[in-house]
Amino acid sequence: MKKICFLLIPLWVIMACQQGDKKNRMFINEALKKAAVDTLVVGKGEAFRARIETGIDQVAFFWTKNDGSEDEFIQFCSDHFVADERQRDTLFHKLSRSLEVLFGNANKMSLELREPLDLDQGPITPVDMLFGSYNPASHFSDDLFNNKVYFHILLNFPAYSLDEKLDKGRAWDRKEWAYAALGNKVVSREPAVLLQQLSNVATKAEAYISEYNIHMGILVNDKMEKLFPSDKVLISHWGLRDELKSHYNSENGMEKQRMIYALMNRIINQEIPKEVINSSRYTWNPLNNKIFEGNNEITAEREPDKRYQYVIDYYRMFLQQDVYFPKYPTVIHRAFEMGTQMPKATVEELFKQVLSSQEVRETAKLISKRLERKLEPFDIWYNGFRSVNTLPEQELDRLTGSKYQDALALKRDLPVILVKLGFEKEKAAFLASHIVVDPARGSGHAAGALMRGDVAHLRTRFTNKGMNYKGYNIAIHEFGHNVEQTFSLYNVDYYLLNGVPNTAFTEALAFLFQEKDLQLLGVDKPSEKSELLSVLDILWNSYEIMGVALVDDAMWTWLYEHPDATAAELRQTVTGIAKDIWNTYYADVFGIKDQAILGIYSHIISYPLYLHSYPLGHIIHFQLKDYLKNKDFGKEIERIYSLGSITPEAWMMNAVGKPISVDPLLQAAGEALKSY
Repeated sequence: MKKICFLLIPLWVIMACQQGDKKNRMFINEALKKAAVDTLVVGKGEAFRARIETGIDQVAFFWTKNDGSEDEFIQFCSDHFVADERQRDTLFHKLSRSLEVLFGNANKMSLELREPLDLDQGPITPVDMLFGSYNPASHFSDDLFNNKVYFHILLNFPAYSLDEKLDKGRAWDRKEWAYAALGNKVVSREPAVLLQQLSNVATKAEAYISEYNIHMGILVNDKMEKLFPSDKVLISHWGLRDELKSHYNSENGMEKQRMIYALMNRIINQEIPKEVINSSRYTWNPLNNKIFEGNNEITAEREPDKRYQYVIDYYRMFLQQDVYFPKYPTVIHRAFEMGTQMPKATVEELFKQVLSSQEVRETAKLISKRLERKLEPFDIWYNGFRSVNTLPEQELDRLTGSKYQDALALKRDLPVILVKLGFEKEKAAFLASHIVVDPARGSGHAAGALMRGDVAHLRTRFTNKGMNYKGYNIAIHEFGHNVEQTFSLYNVDYYLLNGVPNTAFTEALAFLFQEKDLQLLGVDKPSEKSELLSVLDILWNSYEIMGVALVDDAMWTWLYEHPDATAAELRQTVTGIAKDIWNTYYADVFGIKDQAILGIYSHIISYPLYLHSYPLGHIIHFQLKDYLKNKDFGKEIERIYSLGSITPEAWMMNAVGKPISVDPLLQAAGEALKSY
């Protein structure tokens, strides 16, 4: 009961803040705005009317009684509107420097406070959760409105909608893009308590996922035979998926794959016994869902609907947020229009072109031919196109384990890896000096810096035998993120343009790195055949993850239509959505209906509306890969990833001279299929 009260108290405060904000909002009426405009036009000149009107309109929307009286509103606008372009440029640079200091240090503090949660440092304690969920930046919005810094930005730098950026951005120079980025820093006025509560919810969801491990040695089949080694512990979903992939050529491979597939479905449907999560105490048969202590079957309770309750908790917080984003009234709008900077309909149409394509269906026939059997649903993770020289995973584990015994060994090898990829030694040394390696508690991730002088973090799993191949494969992927994070921070001409248009663009570079992991180990060599297979691999990976992304998007649409949904109702809905999307785009390929496997991804729980970044990343990945043929990889990657966080359209045109499109991938796949 104490926990329930503890969670409810902040919600009361948040609701009170919202109600108070609504009463204060629109304090500045149209007549007062006109008076302010007239005053400034007289003082600054008619030539500045358009910018004056925009600035005053922006300030007026956020100005409340607590910020000052009507006269003080007009006085603030008169005193702080900057007409002279040189003075405005000076203001821009001063704001940029100070925001870098604030957000860069807050990001660094947050990463360090979260280390007990994110890194392999022993059991998580309650105080670790408290510090890990603390958001050092949660008061920035309140403070920067209260001291009028944000009003200086609103008055002098317009915020642009996505449609405006797509239209006007074609004619902008780099400074205009940077000015627009500054204007778009202030699009809401969320109270600190709301931001902190959202951070708490996010931290709990991430901790739940990072601790969701399955001890594979406890799994048995109907004959009570164990198929996996006792020391193999896999995180859901990443570890389970990659383990399934690894058994296409192993002994009893299909039986192991079917067992993992059954296990995944138990997780999705919340039928998994709670006693087998992150525990090796009992024996479990995921095929019939029976659990044993020794040789005796025991009664076990299923995991309660925790998986879906975390989504509900997120949703409740997003509802609280919505009122503060008048131009982006739902988290769906914010994810696509603000985050991805592409309309949701445009993104999903790209996916549906691939999901419905004949090239996918011909690729499926080729996979069935190569496997010499009908496809099964888990073959959405078929990885046989990756290499013609793949070693058994046990040998790869031995190789990576001996090469990378710990995080320090990988850190030392980063410059070597970069040189192998095509970077000059000096640039490789620069990049490696700005990246540190940490042993991850979860599957692994990349955490970038937000100020120059700070470093990016590469986090992946290590075992007591060193890094296994799964950890290595993830590490190379995350390394790609780190290279992007470093170039797009240190090489951009304006700090406020740091980063990339959206996370799909950093995923694209991560994929470019990851696909070369075996070559970097020296166990595979590029060839004409491997390049053809690589095209089909990208297409098949895109086909799989595009369906997953549609499940995620549809889930959030449903939640907004059912604001009072329970976790149990959400579980039933997600499995239903997953089956519907399967039946639409996969059933004809696999010859079986009503599969819920597209709902297994952990991102659905801990990273809301992130999943569409992966298939977008595959599309961009292929376009970059195609463009980079016969070019200097290192120099081109540096040039491209120094473009910064402009719109996807502008970034792609500057990077490869073409817009984002699935046509190059489908056309290349069609040509590759002719060889088979």
